[in-house]
Amino acid sequence: MQKTTRKKGLLRRFWPYLRKYRRVLVFDLFCAALTTVCDMVLPLIMRYLTNTAMTNLAALTAGAVLRLGGLYLVLRLIDGAANYYMADMGHVMGVYVETDMRRDAFAHLQRLGYTYYSNTKVGQIMGRITNDLFDVTEFAHHCPEEFFIAAIKIAVSFVILCQSSVALTLILFACVPLMAVVSTGINLKVRAAYRRQRVQIGELNARIEDSLLGERVVKAFANEEVEKEKFERDNAAFQAIKKQTYRFMAAFQTSTRLFDGLMYLVVIVAGGLFLVSGRIGAGDMVAYMLYVTTLIATIRRIVEFAEQFQRGMTGIERFCEIMDADVEILDEPGALPLQVKKGCIRFEDVSFEYPDDHNQVLRHVDLEVRPGEKLALVGPSGGGKTTLCNLIPRFYDVTGGRILIDGQDVRSVTLKSLRGAIGVVQQDVYLFSGSVYENIAYGKPGASRQEVEAAARLAGAHEFITALKDGYDTYVGERGVKLSGGQKQRIAIARVFLKNPPILILDEATSALDNESEILVGKSLEHLALGRTTLTIAHRLTTIQHADRILVLGATGIEEQGTHAELLAKQGTYYRLWNGLVNAE
Repeated sequence: MQKTTRKKGLLRRFWPYLRKYRRVLVFDLFCAALTTVCDMVLPLIMRYLTNTAMTNLAALTAGAVLRLGGLYLVLRLIDGAANYYMADMGHVMGVYVETDMRRDAFAHLQRLGYTYYSNTKVGQIMGRITNDLFDVTEFAHHCPEEFFIAAIKIAVSFVILCQSSVALTLILFACVPLMAVVSTGINLKVRAAYRRQRVQIGELNARIEDSLLGERVVKAFANEEVEKEKFERDNAAFQAIKKQTYRFMAAFQTSTRLFDGLMYLVVIVAGGLFLVSGRIGAGDMVAYMLYVTTLIATIRRIVEFAEQFQRGMTGIERFCEIMDADVEILDEPGALPLQVKKGCIRFEDVSFEYPDDHNQVLRHVDLEVRPGEKLALVGPSGGGKTTLCNLIPRFYDVTGGRILIDGQDVRSVTLKSLRGAIGVVQQDVYLFSGSVYENIAYGKPGASRQEVEAAARLAGAHEFITALKDGYDTYVGERGVKLSGGQKQRIAIARVFLKNPPILILDEATSALDNESEILVGKSLEHLALGRTTLTIAHRLTTIQHADRILVLGATGIEEQGTHAELLAKQGTYYRLWNGLVNAE
């Protein structure tokens, strides 16, 4: 009962996507009805010819035969046209549904927070919005069509055959419920196997992605054989699941073939006895055999569709799992655009713990960052420096207290305006696959070429960009692999220059660079920070000596604050960090 309810729930979730194209669907089903009529007429024609030939041969003239042939020809032409529409627009409708579902899934993924991506493999997500939804195309087209055709054929066959012999028809159709029970039982196992298969292919995709993205590390440690072994384990697991799936499918198909034979056996034995006793005529016997053939062909189509059906249901289920993932960070009702006048940031009794592991990182933090102030954050690993900065653009929401920007609670303003007012430069720069120009322009979609070049000059990147093979049109490779760390960092800074936000967060932006690149990028960052409220997370303390104020965060919260000179004079945590006695983050 739970399985059935679950299936109904999935179909109910799927229906709005199909309903959008209900006109195409209705005409597709109308065409399906036409093709069904054409199939159902042939046994009637054969019964008429046989009975007439046996009882009144004189009435079976050449003209009558030709008229029947003409009727059947017209029906076949109609069948061809209807079948063409079903094969064409029916599938196109499925493509539309798949496209709509993929668009909604991607849009929902864009709204999900850091917690979701921290706990979900990208390979799994990719499998859900690509491979899983491929199967929905066939499902959207064939599911209503096949069941509609089967319902018509079974109902019409039952009515027509009852006119010849109710007893024989009831004996014949008694096989159908038994067949349905057996098929349903095996089908549930098939569906469970398909779900395991989808999960494992996601794991396999994640393994491949992880290995290929880390191929430089693999080669550096000469661990190609290790990667092959890990891949082989996941590949073998996928093979085992597919083997089990095909065993269930084989059992399903074998059971239907046995029931096919049982139905033919009923017609041969029971029909033959009815024919001997004179309870049905020869024409009726021919019609019975043809209708049984039609029924068996219909059942076989349903059997063949069963694999697509289970794949489609699995695809819909995994799509729903994405759509059911909670969006943790949302615009509150009545949220207004953020108005940044000065750039003052205030933390009032702020506490935070991560929602997935409930690890409390910040406890009752009170802090005010003055407009235009350059505030540096230092401290041991796990002190909450990055977490504190991530709370400002609401990458996570505070679990206690509130954060204000110019007196406006960040939870009361729109996310778009909040994040539009904050520029972030991170240690691990991400460049999209594309050109240098496209990556800088990402900071301001629709920016002109002149604006992009001006931002690159401000970031100190223009010279090295123009020295590249194709200048601003140079392809940077996946994740920017064709550029050095310093070059990628300056492109990232140019991107923020183009965005021109009043608030800036620098998350260890130079810690991974060599000394020469650090000096170049440091100058760009100094230029970028002019006139902006800036929070800098520092690993190398030499880079924040001239900050207006330095905060030392530790397990107990803000342990110290002051200028570089003041903190050294206190000879506390900062002093020990400066002298290398404590490992900085």
